Amino acid sequence: MASLAGVSHTTVSRYLQDKDSLKPKTRVKVEFAVKTLDYRPNLVARSMRTRHTNRLAIVLAYGMHFPGRLLAAASQTAHEAGYQVEIVSVEGGPAARSARIDELARSGQVEGILAFSPITLKGKKTNRVPIVESSTYDDKLHGLAELADATPVREIIEYLAGLGHRTFLHVSGDIANFASARNRKSVYLETIERLGLHSAGAIGCDWSAQRGYDAIMALPDDTEVTAVVAANDVVAMGVVRAALDRGWKVPDDLSVFGWDDEEIGRFATPSLSTVAVDREAQGRVAIQRLLAEIRGEPAPTPPEQKINRLIFRESTAAPGHRRG
Repeated sequence: MASLAGVSHTTVSRYLQDKDSLKPKTRVKVEFAVKTLDYRPNLVARSMRTRHTNRLAIVLAYGMHFPGRLLAAASQTAHEAGYQVEIVSVEGGPAARSARIDELARSGQVEGILAFSPITLKGKKTNRVPIVESSTYDDKLHGLAELADATPVREIIEYLAGLGHRTFLHVSGDIANFASARNRKSVYLETIERLGLHSAGAIGCDWSAQRGYDAIMALPDDTEVTAVVAANDVVAMGVVRAALDRGWKVPDDLSVFGWDDEEIGRFATPSLSTVAVDREAQGRVAIQRLLAEIRGEPAPTPPEQKINRLIFRESTAAPGHRRG
């Protein structure tokens, strides 16, 4: 390329590192040669010289529940810091992901690797590439750690009990496969017992609106249930529809609480009380931890605000008249 441009190899190198440092006439010559030869920089060779590629890798399990919001926030945080991001989804367990991470680290194409699913390379570096494990999701992309925290269920029941509700129903989601669903059911039952309230059941199901609908339609005509804690906003919407189909008013006859703060719940009639999950904060914090490792800086202090927080809207209120 230097020969075609009629310049020295040093000048070409300067162009590739900082083309604005060249005189306009020289820059035009090198740009012509680059386009003519369709030149692409060898990132591996460059990284061997400079140890900088400005690229990060995010590795996570393969599954149906793709964490789009978290990954978008993580990528944006990396981009703002001057890094490009490669997202790698790996089938299999921790060993399979660890093998892929080791391969990425040895390739010389990334400066750091973030794992959102469990691995076996905790706290290690391969070829001096920092590896940070967040362990936010399991091998099927089911939520772990803060995503599986059921503390808000306790707060929901205490809030509704304070409004006067005494008989509850929990539509709990897929208990068999999700730690989050199991944890919420456990906290639900513990809180009901501790407060001396009554539960009409904790119904395990999938995460669909149909299951929420079916749970309410199955209640007897003389049910005393006045409050429902749903597994997520989709299930909660099914609960609301079933209540309306039975001639009940929401929230006068039935208060409904969801989980996730999905956009559709904000614009529903009535708008849905829910638990907002700040997945964006999780993505940002995880990338910030990785960047600190790369720079040799102390790990950033986690934000004081909780990932999960209650949002009160129109679907919850004090119980109204008894249904006849």
